[in-house]
Amino acid sequence: MLDHWHPLDWSIVGPALVAGLLVLATHVPLGMQVLRKGIVFIDLAIAQIAGLGVIAADALGWEAQGWGVQLAAASAALVGAALMTWLERRWPDVQEALIGALFVLASSVGLLLLAGNPHGGEHLKDLLVGQILWVTPSQLLGMAALTAVLLALWFGARERLGSTGFYVVFALAVTASVQLVGVYLVFSSLIMPALAVRRAPTRWRLPVAWGLGATAYLLGLAISAVLDLPSGAVVVVAMAACAIGVAGLMPAAKRALEA
Repeated sequence: MLDHWHPLDWSIVGPALVAGLLVLATHVPLGMQVLRKGIVFIDLAIAQIAGLGVIAADALGWEAQGWGVQLAAASAALVGAALMTWLERRWPDVQEALIGALFVLASSVGLLLLAGNPHGGEHLKDLLVGQILWVTPSQLLGMAALTAVLLALWFGARERLGSTGFYVVFALAVTASVQLVGVYLVFSSLIMPALAVRRAPTRWRLPVAWGLGATAYLLGLAISAVLDLPSGAVVVVAMAACAIGVAGLMPAAKRALEA
């Protein structure tokens, strides 16, 4: 059994953990708003639309880490954000169903674009589960700069953003994170911490959710590195376990705080 264990290499796990913390910084507050608005699947739809932009850029032969791909992903996500805004105003009663339909449509178009690509399966896997263990310093610097701007907008001008501003901030955050950690971790980072703390006292929700997410990334990345398991999948499982644990402790913690 011990033959399958590997020493923990912080030169790999450290940058991956920083990537996860940057994703959590914006996704935890955005996820709470998503849960409040009742549009849980918006992140999957926006992430898939951004991924469709990446797939389209790859089909055109653009460099994988070049600015053209980043622009294609961001443009696709912003178009998706504009469409979400319009759907919210036009058909608010079936918005969640329409968001789900958009996710399926974007996924299907992506599969069609990859159908003739001999590496299509690998590209699809990277899009879904990401390659968090192989993030580069330039990716982290770009993500850190964007995170700072988005957090300043969110906490400094949230009331003035309106629905359109919310969708734009959301689209930019998801576009950057989906290329770092993949669709599954984007969804988990947005929804699981928000679900776990939804009944916590308001002032404790953000710090507890951030702490939950950070713990899950640290545990998941460490376990995946030591046992040589897929990092994205292990972090998702760790996030779910931490969320269940925190949600179970919330009633007792709330009573203790109110006592």
